Amino acid sequence: MKAEGEIIEGCRLPVLRRNQDNEDEWPLAEILSVKDISGRKLFYVHYIDFNKRLDEWVTHERLDLKKIQFPKKEAKTPTKNGLPGSRPGSPEREVPASAQASGKTLPIPVQITLRFNLPKEREAIPGGEPDQPLSSSSCLQPNHRSTKRKVEVVSPATPVPSETAPASVFPQNGSARRAVAAQPGRKRKSNCLGTDEDSQDSSDGIPSAPRMTGSLVSDRSHDDIVTRMKNIECIELGRHRLKPWYFSPYPQELTTLPVLYLCEFCLKYGRSLKCLQRHLTKCDLRHPPGNEIYRKGTISFFEIDGRKNKSYSQNLCLLAKCFLDHKTLYYDTDPFLFYVMTEYDCKGFHIVGYFSKEKESTEDYNVACILTLPPYQRRGYGKLLIEFSYELSKVEGKTGTPEKPLSDLGLLSYRSYWSQTILEILMGLKSESGERPQITINEISEITSIKKEDVISTLQYLNLINYYKGQYILTLSEDIVDGHERAMLKRLLRIDSKCLHFTPKDWSKRGKW
Repeated sequence: MKAEGEIIEGCRLPVLRRNQDNEDEWPLAEILSVKDISGRKLFYVHYIDFNKRLDEWVTHERLDLKKIQFPKKEAKTPTKNGLPGSRPGSPEREVPASAQASGKTLPIPVQITLRFNLPKEREAIPGGEPDQPLSSSSCLQPNHRSTKRKVEVVSPATPVPSETAPASVFPQNGSARRAVAAQPGRKRKSNCLGTDEDSQDSSDGIPSAPRMTGSLVSDRSHDDIVTRMKNIECIELGRHRLKPWYFSPYPQELTTLPVLYLCEFCLKYGRSLKCLQRHLTKCDLRHPPGNEIYRKGTISFFEIDGRKNKSYSQNLCLLAKCFLDHKTLYYDTDPFLFYVMTEYDCKGFHIVGYFSKEKESTEDYNVACILTLPPYQRRGYGKLLIEFSYELSKVEGKTGTPEKPLSDLGLLSYRSYWSQTILEILMGLKSESGERPQITINEISEITSIKKEDVISTLQYLNLINYYKGQYILTLSEDIVDGHERAMLKRLLRIDSKCLHFTPKDWSKRGKW
C-alpha cells in the first residue's frame, strides 16, 4: 500500500462518494491538488466522466490507495490550432480509447439531392446519389439554379427537410390525433448552424477558435490547474447560502474566507457579515439598476446596460461564473445587455436568474449567458427566462438562438422549451375544408422566433419527421400528445406579452452605446 505522502497531483485512483440514491460508490478520480491543514492532508479530486461541479476536497480515508495510478512522465506534445496542449491526465481532453482502437472518424455531413413526388423505389432518400461533401458550416439553403434542394444530413436514416418542403402528417399506428402538412412558404436568408442535436453543445466535440467579439464563450484554451478548481467555499446572498460549482475570478484574498458575503441588490462583495451590514446602511438599492420592462405578479425583469451599469454587470458576471463552466469572463461588459429576473416581496426585488445578450450579434444570438440561481432551480424559472428571451426577439422582429456551447443543464432546458413551444403550435392547427392542416418550418420559425435550425433539430429529436409518398410528414402520436399535455399542466409560469414594455434600440449607431 502506498503511503499518503506519496500521493501527488495527477494521480488517479478510486474515491468514495455518495450517489443520488445515497449509496456508496468508488468512481475513478484524479488528484488536482494537495494541501496540508493543521498536519492533516486534504486532496482536491475530479471524478472522471463526472461534471466538474461535483469536484471536492476529500481526506485520505476516502481514497483507495491499492489501485492508485501515478501520472506518466510529461512528454512535449504538439499544439493544435496554435493553442497550448492539454494538461497531462486531464480527463476532459482524452480521446475515447474505443474510438482510437476502431479507427473511426467523425461523421462528415453529406450533400444529397431531394426530389418531391418521387417514384416508390426512390423514396429512401439516403439511397440517392450524393454529391461532394459539405463543409461543416453548410446550411439549409435553396439552390436557385435548379429545381433540386441541397440539405445537410444529420442521420442517413432521417432526411432533413427543407424549410419550405411540403409535408403531411399521418397517424402512427393509427393513433395520431393531429395531421400537419407543410406548404411552400417565404424563403428567408439565414446564417445557419448545424442541425445535429449534439451541435447545440459543440461542433463534433471540437472547440472552435474564440470569436473576436464580446462573446462570453470559453474556448477552453485558458484551462490550468487554478481555473479547474473551485476557489470560493460558500456565498451568502440575501437569505440564501450558495455552494459554488466552478472557479470564479474573485480577488485572491477572498478565496480563503469560509463565506463570501454579497449584497443581493447591488451584488458587491464583502469579507465579513459586519462589512455587509455596514454596506447595507449605505446601499439604497432595492432592485437591480436599469429599467423595469416587465412585471406580472411578483415576477419582474430589469434591462441593464453593461456600459451604463458597469460595476453591477461585472459583479453579476463574477457571481454567474461560479455556476457556469462553459463561459469565460470579460470585464469589458459594454457590448452586452443584461436581463435580470427578480421576485418581489416586502424587502425588495430579489434576483432569481438572468440572461445576457450582445447588443449587436452577427450570428443571430439572442442569449449569451443564461443562469437560474441554484435556490430557484427546478421551479420553472429557467423556461421563463428562455421564453422571455424569445419574446424580446419577437418584438425585435428577429429569430434567435442561444450562443453555443450550452451547458448540460442549459441544453436540457432549451430542448424542453423548443419541444413544448413547437408542439403547442402543431397541436393548435385547425384543418380547413376537411384537409390536413398545413404549415412550413419557416412559418413555425416566424411564429415562435426560434431559428429554423433549432426547429429542425427539435423535430428530429422528437422523431416527428417522416418521409411518405414523396413528401415530409409530421406524426404526432398519442404518447407525444399526452406527454405534452401533462408537461403543460405543470408549466404554471408563463410570459404575458401584454405586460412587456420594451422598445428595441438600433445599436449599430454607436452613439447609443
